[in-house]
Amino acid sequence: MEQLKGGDEISYLITLACSIVIILIVVLLVGELWYNSQPAIKKFGFSFLTGTTWDPNGDVFGALPFLYGTVVTSIFALVLSVPLGVGAAIFLAEMAAPKLSNALTFLIELLAAVPSVIYGLLGIFVLVPILRKYVAPPLAMTHLPIFSGTFYGFSLLAAGLVLTIMVVPFIVSVSREVLLAVPVEQREASLAVGATKWETTWQVVLPNASTGILGSIFLALARALGETMAVTMVVGNTPTISTSLFSPGYSIAAAIANQFAEASGQLFIASLIFLGLVLFGLTIVINAVARILIIMTAQRGM
Repeated sequence: MEQLKGGDEISYLITLACSIVIILIVVLLVGELWYNSQPAIKKFGFSFLTGTTWDPNGDVFGALPFLYGTVVTSIFALVLSVPLGVGAAIFLAEMAAPKLSNALTFLIELLAAVPSVIYGLLGIFVLVPILRKYVAPPLAMTHLPIFSGTFYGFSLLAAGLVLTIMVVPFIVSVSREVLLAVPVEQREASLAVGATKWETTWQVVLPNASTGILGSIFLALARALGETMAVTMVVGNTPTISTSLFSPGYSIAAAIANQFAEASGQLFIASLIFLGLVLFGLTIVINAVARILIIMTAQRGM
C-alpha cells in the first residue's frame, strides 16, 4: 500500500513538472517576443496598430493593413464555414446512420491533417482560375462595394475561400462531438411528447449544445487567424486596405513569413516580432475562450 502511495506521488510530481514546463515555455515565448519587439513598441506604441504605412526603407511601420487582411479573410471564412460546418455536424450526429456518420467523420478529420501548402497549391491552380472565369464576373455584376474593381485572382476573396475549406473540418469535428454529448434522455423525452426528429434537434439538442458549437467556431477563427502558407500563396501580399474582396491584401502571418528572412535593421525586425506578438495574443485569447465554452457544454451535458 505504501509502495502504491509512493508511486502515486511520483506520477503526480512528474505530471506536475510537465505541466509547469509547458506553462514556462509559453511564458518564455511571450517574454521573448515582448523583449525583442521593444524597439518598435518604444518608437510607435499604440500607433503601430493604427498606422497604414509599411515602409522598411523609411523605418515607418504600421500594422493596420495586416490586421485588416487577417480579420477580413478570417471573418469571410467563418461566414461561409459556420453554416456548412454546423449543418454537416447536425447531419452526422443526428440524422446519419452510425456507420455512415463514423466513415464521413473520419474522412472530414483527414482534411484537417492536409498540409496547408497543399491547400495553397490547390488555391493557385484550381480555385483562382475558377474564380477568375466563373465566379468573379457574376459577382461584379451585383455592383456591391465588396465585389468592385478588377479581379486578378490573388485576392482577399481567394484567401477567404481557401480558409473556408481549411476550417470547416474543425467546426464539423468539434460540433459533432458536442452534439453527441447532449444526453440521450433529452432526445427521448422530446420524441415521447410527439416532437419530430428535426424538432427535437432544433429545439432541444441545438440549444443545449450551442455553447460548445460557439466554442468550435472560436477554434476555427483561431485557426484562420494563424494560417500562414496557404494564405500567403493566394492573398496577393499587398499591404493595402480596400472594401472590395477582389483586391489583394496581406495577413500578419504572411507578412512575417515573407519578410522576416530578408529583414535588415533592428527596427524592421522588431516590428515584425511585434506583429507576431499581436497575433500570438489574439490566438491565445480566442483559443482560451473556445476551450472554456466547450468545457461549459460538457459539464452541462453531465
